[in-house]
Amino acid sequence: MKVAQQTAMVFNLDKCLGCSTCTVACKNVWTNREGSEYMWWNNVETKPGIGYPREWENQDIYKGGFERTGKEKKPLRLRNRGKVSEMLNLFYNPVQPTMDKYYGKKGPFTFTYEDLQASEQKQQQPVARPKSLVTGEEDIELTWGVNWEDNAAGTHETGKKDVNFANMTEAERDALLAYEKVFYFYLPRICNHCMNPGCVAACPSGAGYKREEDGIVLIDQDVCRAWRYCVTSCPYKKTYFNWRSGKMEKCVLCYPRVETGQPPACFHACPGRIRYMGPLLYDLDRVTEAASKEDWELVAAQRDIILDPNDPEVIEAAKREGISDYWLEACRRSPVYKMFVEWEIALPLHPEFRTMPSLFYVPPESPMITMLDDNDCWTSDGDWLPALDEFRVPMAYLASMFAGGNKDEVKKALSRQLALRRYRRGQEVDGVTNTDELEKVGLTKEAADEMYRLLALAFLNERFVIPTARREDSGQDPFIERGFTGFTEMAPEADMKRRLRFHAAPHEGNGSKIADEGRPVKEGE
Repeated sequence: MKVAQQTAMVFNLDKCLGCSTCTVACKNVWTNREGSEYMWWNNVETKPGIGYPREWENQDIYKGGFERTGKEKKPLRLRNRGKVSEMLNLFYNPVQPTMDKYYGKKGPFTFTYEDLQASEQKQQQPVARPKSLVTGEEDIELTWGVNWEDNAAGTHETGKKDVNFANMTEAERDALLAYEKVFYFYLPRICNHCMNPGCVAACPSGAGYKREEDGIVLIDQDVCRAWRYCVTSCPYKKTYFNWRSGKMEKCVLCYPRVETGQPPACFHACPGRIRYMGPLLYDLDRVTEAASKEDWELVAAQRDIILDPNDPEVIEAAKREGISDYWLEACRRSPVYKMFVEWEIALPLHPEFRTMPSLFYVPPESPMITMLDDNDCWTSDGDWLPALDEFRVPMAYLASMFAGGNKDEVKKALSRQLALRRYRRGQEVDGVTNTDELEKVGLTKEAADEMYRLLALAFLNERFVIPTARREDSGQDPFIERGFTGFTEMAPEADMKRRLRFHAAPHEGNGSKIADEGRPVKEGE
């Protein structure tokens, strides 16, 4: 067992307002520069739909993530076929979204707001016309954007290409997309900071890396050569090319804030309080094994490699890896551990991509069943809360998004949320504490009370349990703390030997253990 650290997150889709406050907060902090106009490290999509960029979920087009090989020694490989394919196409990457997949052919746009402020007097109201942020051309045709399908706009057409309908017949899909029967929910997305990141594995120059101290995935701007294979191999399409700097960029999880114990900007700004953050411990030696399971087993396999921070054996193994008591204590209070492992109400987005994402989602429920009576008052002809088979969002659709097609995992998550609603409604409306519904879904009264507190009433310090960076206690050489990069197989022993080879040589002139920049150690040194 090799214990590794991971900063993980949960988004509660049952509470998302679709207001995009998180998007604006991220945009203003990180991507308000030239060359990053089309970048949205945080975006909120409406599902069903094809998202941003178009059809990002369809890996038959984009070849993102990993696939199983059937081989015992190397059970996984990148969908874009790995080293040989990359080297043959190194100077031309044919598998990546083009600009018209993010925006129209003219690129990201703004509007001529100056026409509203300094227009000559006319008979009609002045109008701000669309203007390209790349070419400066005005009166361009708008054909797509980051929030194009907002509130199911155009879903009856674009939703037909949503891959999550793949397991339904065409008639079933069309019936669900009919105007009078349409369903939708919001899906906020950021980089998942995966345990097995495809962007890191695909990078030919080794610029992508996963920090050992907290599991945040970053791109070294000094090493990056913009081969753009991170774009291809990230199945969530959360890495971007900056056309001005010629470098790749992605969500950094606001790591300067996280290191000081503050939540990322998008987390802090969320009015619906849907976002949670907390540390996890996982077994690095078992990541490949877990990611190699059948699609329907992937959620359970990922839960299985998350380690219990209260287990004495785990604590002993963690201390051997230099993990501090401060981090272990934070893991015991982590809201992510409770929702993903203990209560099993949170699920990963598209686990079949096999990157083992560290961002989990609480699937959305359905509203209460109501109707208007003769006095125009809301009433119900029976139970106010719908049963699982009466939910508006199809179970097959949610299973395709969050469980690799395993409906049982989605039913378990939703049934526990529904049981909690019935339990709390009994207490608040009927004045009765009935735990029968909780027992049916495997919840205790104590767990239900804690779940209600965390999902509905939690304070900031309960939603965000973030251990600060204590570099003075880490014992790590800052020259080798980056973690695993490039074409390594993510094997800690092999990678440690490689890093020691590059960084163990004394610097000329002072005899210290600081390595020369990029100079490999020669035999005999």
